[in-house]
Amino acid sequence: MKIAETIEEAFTSYLEKLGIAWWIEIVTAEPTCTYYFGPFMSAKEAECYKGGYLEDLESEGAQGFAVYIHRCQPTELTIANDLEFD
Repeated sequence: MKIAETIEEAFTSYLEKLGIAWWIEIVTAEPTCTYYFGPFMSAKEAECYKGGYLEDLESEGAQGFAVYIHRCQPTELTIANDLEFD
């Protein structure tokens, strides 16, 4: 099983470098943030993990979710649009 996991990770990394890996994008209304989770080999695999990420964000108090599963190459994994800095 270890070899299969290593091959899967290498393939996913290759897809990511090509810009064709799948990502989960979750946009929250409160706080106003965009989160990226991935990369994944397929949209189906990303769909399987989506619920866990939503549960984590809900437990942290986030509200108002829009979820997208698509191919992309995010440059940042978390984009906070409404955080204030002193």
